[in-house]
Amino acid sequence: MPKSFSEQEREYIRKRLKEEAAECLARYGVRRTTVDEIVKRVKIPKGTFYLFYKSKELLLFEVIEEQQEQINRKLYQAVSGIAGGEVSAERLTDAIVAFYKMAEEMPILKLIDAGEVELLVRKLPREIVEEHFQDDTDTIEKMLALFPLKKDVNVKVISAAFHAVYFATLHKPEIGERYDEALYILIYGIVTQII
Repeated sequence: MPKSFSEQEREYIRKRLKEEAAECLARYGVRRTTVDEIVKRVKIPKGTFYLFYKSKELLLFEVIEEQQEQINRKLYQAVSGIAGGEVSAERLTDAIVAFYKMAEEMPILKLIDAGEVELLVRKLPREIVEEHFQDDTDTIEKMLALFPLKKDVNVKVISAAFHAVYFATLHKPEIGERYDEALYILIYGIVTQII
């Protein structure tokens, strides 16, 4: 029979699992991060891990989502500031490019490449991935609501375009030395379709 934990203990264990998963993810990546390593660091039995998460991938995905939420909040603040002043495609593009650059520098996201993301997504339940993409679409819709938009802007298409840009960032080495310029042009192209 599984051990029961107080709410305080559950909160503490969940917090520690996420902290250590983030550390392992930044250090080892998705493939080499193991449940054994995480539970050893948190000092709990392996069976206890499964009381909190059904799989390593669900924990890692939660950690990545929390990092993304932090970045999204910063982006929303920056975009709100632009919306409160003179709106231009260049200013909005600069803010969004800064968002992608910030994401690239986060230790967890820095280590993850296209293969790692594909592996993680492949092992997650489909509804979790769909919910994540819907959350992204909702976030983009919330940001777009700050601006006077062109007629007939399809938020789902714009969201998909920004996802495409994100996946392109996972191929930075293959894109080469012109990556920063290419990133700017891609984002500017999307922004000019919006405002």
